[in-house]
Amino acid sequence: MSTKYESKIAQRGQIVVISGPSNVGRRTIINEYLSHHPNACKSISATTREPKPGEEDGKDYFFMSRTEFDRMIK
Repeated sequence: MSTKYESKIAQRGQIVVISGPSNVGRRTIINEYLSHHPNACKSISATTREPKPGEEDGKDYFFMSRTEFDRMIK
């Protein structure tokens, strides 16, 4: 059964990890990378926390209940 949180299976490719502490510009770097690599896509994590101002479900994170999170783990 598919839910709105489950995505298509990606083709094989490279994984690029952008890591750093809060407010160092990770999102800026990722957006710039994506603008130059149209076949690249961003991995979106799931979280049970409430969205921060400006965050969008399915864009920044998949915001879900703890019950749904636990169900998807199983």
